[in-house]
Amino acid sequence: MSTPAPVGLSAVFRAEHGRVVAGLARRLGDLDLAEDAVGEALVVAAERWPVDGVPPNPGAWLTTVARNKALDRLRREQRRDLKHAEAQMVSDPTPHEPTGPVADDRLRLVFTCCHPALAPEARVALTLRLLGGLTVPEIAAAYLVPETTMAQRLTRAKQKIARAGIPYRVPAASDLPERLDGVLAVLYLVFNEGYLSHSGQAVREDLTGEAIRLARQLHEMVRHTPSLGAQPEVDGLLALMLLTEARRPARVAEGRLVPLAEQDRTRWDAALVDEGHRLVRGCLALGRPGPYQLQAAVNAVHTDALDASMTDWSQVVQLYDQLLALRPTPVVALNRAAAVAEVDGPEVALGVVDRLPLERYHAWHATRADLLRRLGRHEEARTAYDAAIGLAGNDAERAFLAGRRDGLGRGPT
Repeated sequence: MSTPAPVGLSAVFRAEHGRVVAGLARRLGDLDLAEDAVGEALVVAAERWPVDGVPPNPGAWLTTVARNKALDRLRREQRRDLKHAEAQMVSDPTPHEPTGPVADDRLRLVFTCCHPALAPEARVALTLRLLGGLTVPEIAAAYLVPETTMAQRLTRAKQKIARAGIPYRVPAASDLPERLDGVLAVLYLVFNEGYLSHSGQAVREDLTGEAIRLARQLHEMVRHTPSLGAQPEVDGLLALMLLTEARRPARVAEGRLVPLAEQDRTRWDAALVDEGHRLVRGCLALGRPGPYQLQAAVNAVHTDALDASMTDWSQVVQLYDQLLALRPTPVVALNRAAAVAEVDGPEVALGVVDRLPLERYHAWHATRADLLRRLGRHEEARTAYDAAIGLAGNDAERAFLAGRRDGLGRGPT
């Protein structure tokens, strides 16, 4: 029986999971075998590290054990020809020379999982599982679907890879355009899961940091692949991440989420804000606005205001109008409604929010609660806060919502 990993070890496992899977998959050419071998290595680590201590280089330790587990399986299966050659390859300590436009192992793993033979939702879900080490409940929460639905989706994606013989290989330049949208979607959701984690933590810096690192890698890859041409959505996504990350130091205080309007803006990372603004100006100047660019532009408006009262809410609404035309989803409409409340008042915004089919989404209930609070409808607001607290995924957000609920009728909060 395996020993559950202590909390501290779980953080190490999450941080190393994607890198070890990606590196092993590069050598094996088999995603499923790589993930299984890493899973077995994590079980061994959970048993040994509490006794022996965490090794100085946890990633190298896990890689070695996973590699040996993979070799054992290949030998057991006794596939003397191709599998023997694979075993020789994986045991060779000589690093592979980077080939093709995607040199980074983990970015290559993202491109592999974004193969056009897989359904778009399966591509993102599979990469979240392999790269970020996210659990099925976490991925299901990100997609607003039941856990059983997401588990089936992941199983089908792996089966499709096996049946279709989709290889783990270095993508050629010709592969990149048809996979780029999927890669952007993956990095966006990895960052979002880190920024508003469903694992109980307020922020998972391992995920936000890795998403930003990979977005930078993608940005550089596009710059050095002339055949791709300008890809403003790549810059837009990187800008969106940087402007969001810039606010992180002020986002949680004393275990409680701090809303944007109440954040201490002197704690924002000015260098990241400047870099994000430069990227937004550059990509929008190309005149091909896309969803990530527009979201980045919204964040640029917020981070351009020295004080919340100086926010240009009319411009924010206009940007959301453009975004809603490109991506007419209920979540975009919800975000637009929050901006409408600042321009036309909470009653107008509530009429929009109440028509959205987002009962499973905690932010819908939280937005309704805030609008009802502002309208003085405290009993309805209390019910909405309770629903939001029940669906919220981390302690910091629950603490903030509970504070707002408990302050109803006590004056401004």
